[in-house]
Amino acid sequence: MSRRTFVTGLFAAVGAVPAAVPGVAAGAAAGKPGRGVVLRARPATVSLGGRTVSTWAYNDLLPGPLIEAVAGGTVRARLVNDLPEPTTVHWHGIRIDPRMDGAPGYTQPPTKPGGTFDYVFTVPDPGTYFYHSHVGMQNDRALYGPLIVTDPREPLGYDQEFTVVLDDWLDGVDGTPDDALRKLNASTEHDDSLRSHVLGGVTGEMRYPYYLVNGRTADAPATFVSRPGRRVRFRVINAAADTAFRVALGGHRMTVTHTDGFPCAPVTVDTFLIGMGERYDFVTTLFPGAFPLMALAEGKAGRAFAVVRTSRRAAAPSPDAEVPQLNRRMLAYQDLDARRSDYLRPPSRTVTVTLGMRPSGNEWTLNDRLASDPYRLRVERGETIRIVLHNQSPMWHPMHLHGHTFQVRVNDRRGPRKDTVNLKPHERLNIDVHADNPGEWMFHCHNLYHQEQGMMGVLGYGDPPPHRPGMSHSGTGKPSADRTDKRRQDPTRKGHH
Repeated sequence: MSRRTFVTGLFAAVGAVPAAVPGVAAGAAAGKPGRGVVLRARPATVSLGGRTVSTWAYNDLLPGPLIEAVAGGTVRARLVNDLPEPTTVHWHGIRIDPRMDGAPGYTQPPTKPGGTFDYVFTVPDPGTYFYHSHVGMQNDRALYGPLIVTDPREPLGYDQEFTVVLDDWLDGVDGTPDDALRKLNASTEHDDSLRSHVLGGVTGEMRYPYYLVNGRTADAPATFVSRPGRRVRFRVINAAADTAFRVALGGHRMTVTHTDGFPCAPVTVDTFLIGMGERYDFVTTLFPGAFPLMALAEGKAGRAFAVVRTSRRAAAPSPDAEVPQLNRRMLAYQDLDARRSDYLRPPSRTVTVTLGMRPSGNEWTLNDRLASDPYRLRVERGETIRIVLHNQSPMWHPMHLHGHTFQVRVNDRRGPRKDTVNLKPHERLNIDVHADNPGEWMFHCHNLYHQEQGMMGVLGYGDPPPHRPGMSHSGTGKPSADRTDKRRQDPTRKGHH
């Protein structure tokens, strides 16, 4: 038995829980929303705790509503677009019908202002997932929310669970995400002080004014309430645009049990680094008191912060509290191993995908191609291929594949199942992909700024289609990375990073 708790900015009272949306039985007629959730995307005013900002949100919530389903069941969600521009919903990490993937220009046309779209799809795998807009910079607003797929035969024993959504925030504080992208595109000057040895150098494109846990700033934190001695499962989602977080729970060790939704052999650590788009589940037995749940913005001198409380009388920890666990044993991919039943068969061939950067410093490439003329990796249904990711760029990249999971091969025999993987500068990493879901699937960096500056390609089955719906990831009819220089150039940056 377990009990789920999700605290949002709207439900600020300790222990308050918004209604979950259960999955509908599999086999229901597609295309009809029936029982499910309505996601109304619209301009909204939301509270970050100590500050109120204007943004775009689903149902006026930050994060959006928690959606819950049962593995093998069906999610039904009607998108209502009350925004001034087209939008979609992408269901991050789900092995989904491509028509439901929400990737404009690749799998569906964007939904126009005033329009609706019914997302109806089966969720085959239990785990921690999330949903977000996949048009332009919209994901750096409040257009995201958690999707939890429960296992009807859950083998993991625990008493209670919490969903933790991390984010970096600037919308309505320091202009908009679109303003930030325009500034990056207009200059070759970047902040090289954003550095971390853990990520191999520069960690991001900008500092954010706030870092959030479940929509709350550190000075008005979310609080998770439990009791001493309870074994608690934390589901941690990084929904940020440009920030990796180093996560620890003060006074506790954590046993990591799942990577991007898939179970792994349990490994006990003090902290872990979570890139944009990644998810980790961990369990721990809580001590008496009130403890800081700390998520350092890696290399950015900022922090997201929440409180885990098991005693009413315990003094609340400070957002500036020292958390020694942050500097102790950190999780590495080498520590992780999937269940043997989730191992993929040996690959039949190997393909190298090179991550690069053009001399402008604002154009990020896959095999030296931009999203406006994307690299396409052709696969055939039923094969397993090894993709050698070779990062020749001067920054780290969290690479995400739609419609599939892959096995990260930390050696030839083992490794975790994931859909998003961090790749440091000048690093090579092998991922094995089983081609079992035909379609045209985005494969891109989940740093939203790098994605919009070109680092987006396609994993496609068989011959390429004659055209793609929408023809544009931005939803505007123009390429998301609008560049006039299509020459193939060496991926080096002069005087940057």
